[in-house]
Amino acid sequence: MAKYKINREFFPFSHFTPPISEKFLKMAVPHMKTPKYIWRDKELDVSRHEFESYDGEKIECFLISPKALIGNAPCLIYIHGGGFVLAAAGYHYKNAMRYAKEVGCKVLFVNYRLAPKHPHPVFFEDCYAAMYWAYDNADTLGIDTSRIGIGGDSAGSTLAVGVCLMARDRQHPIKFAFQMLPYPFLDARNNSESCKKYMDTPMWNSTLSSRIAPMTKVDRNNPNYIYYSPVEAESFEGLPSAYIETAEFDCLHDDGILYAEKLRAAGIEVTLNETQGTMHGFDIMQKAKTSKAALEARIEFMKRCFLTDK
Repeated sequence: MAKYKINREFFPFSHFTPPISEKFLKMAVPHMKTPKYIWRDKELDVSRHEFESYDGEKIECFLISPKALIGNAPCLIYIHGGGFVLAAAGYHYKNAMRYAKEVGCKVLFVNYRLAPKHPHPVFFEDCYAAMYWAYDNADTLGIDTSRIGIGGDSAGSTLAVGVCLMARDRQHPIKFAFQMLPYPFLDARNNSESCKKYMDTPMWNSTLSSRIAPMTKVDRNNPNYIYYSPVEAESFEGLPSAYIETAEFDCLHDDGILYAEKLRAAGIEVTLNETQGTMHGFDIMQKAKTSKAALEARIEFMKRCFLTDK
């Protein structure tokens, strides 16, 4: 592995790269369970739900709500990362819990189906169905439909942006308050300068990215392909304001920069946070100073959007 000036606060993950392969996924994913501590936080109410996806399958989600909320409240639809192939990790749940408490909103945590067992576009349709279900059942769930934001990290960002585009293209009435996108994967061409430069970085790199497309069975000729590579979209009209966060030593660094440029060119407000000394997925180290600052920036952005969107 090349030597990168990654901040020491991210050790040992600054020296870890997941061994992504179908064999590894078959072994690891069944053990990635929802942590029991999400039900133990005295400040939160957590309820488990199932909604029906496009093919009739039941998909699990969790609604995380601060106990202090009264009446219909803003809601973040949160879509975890993991390259479309890994289930949510502990830090995804911890981030979601913190968003709920500190933003003062409900968080809908979506456990969409994963590749390679469920190839493209299943995971996009699952996330779209989650949005559709939450919108249609807003009164029962205590959600204010005028204040729904969407976000996710890495592949979760792809899915979040994809749902924004799908809702626009399918003329769903939802008007998202924002898109919140830490270290997003948004350019499936994988030919950016950061992809060429960071082929062996820890946590994620372009070598691993090249293994994902065959597992997802994504097809450039599929009409829904554009949601998988949203920077290639012809139009960004109608999309909400965005928080985009990049990691310095990340093959996906330039995805975030390019998307920010395209949104700004379309007249869409962008908050760009270029973190330094970081690698992809750096906030797995929750206590690191840089992680805390990034979480605070995400939270401040969401609070501002929910307040101004009312």
